[in-house]
Amino acid sequence: MYEFGSQPWLDAFVEAINGSAKYEEAAKDWEGDFYFILEPGGTVTERKFMYLDLWHGKCRKAEIVEEKDTARHKPEFTIAGNLAIWKQIKEKKLTATQALLTRQLKLTGNIAKVMRATGATRELSAATSSVPTVFPE
Repeated sequence: MYEFGSQPWLDAFVEAINGSAKYEEAAKDWEGDFYFILEPGGTVTERKFMYLDLWHGKCRKAEIVEEKDTARHKPEFTIAGNLAIWKQIKEKKLTATQALLTRQLKLTGNIAKVMRATGATRELSAATSSVPTVFPE
């Protein structure tokens, strides 16, 4: 089991992404990087930044970045949400697309580009769900 938002969890997520033929096919034309941000709330006392560089169906780089170091990357997108929302997505109780459309996740960047990639988003969520995860409670 990996704690959500930790580097070992992110490493396992990258392994799941890069091992998914379905994600590779769905995201074959995708070019873009992200900060996935875990917002404070409940047991989470500080923002956590997970950087992912996604390129043509693979993850080229992923790392946990401390808030003071976020200028290190200039991602095309940021997606931010609290632990409860990320957990619902991980447990397949909510899709990432639904969370974005209902603003439970906050996106900065070109939403039209993200919405054209719903298949890639779905397969990225499937990769998330395959990682054995424990949530900080």
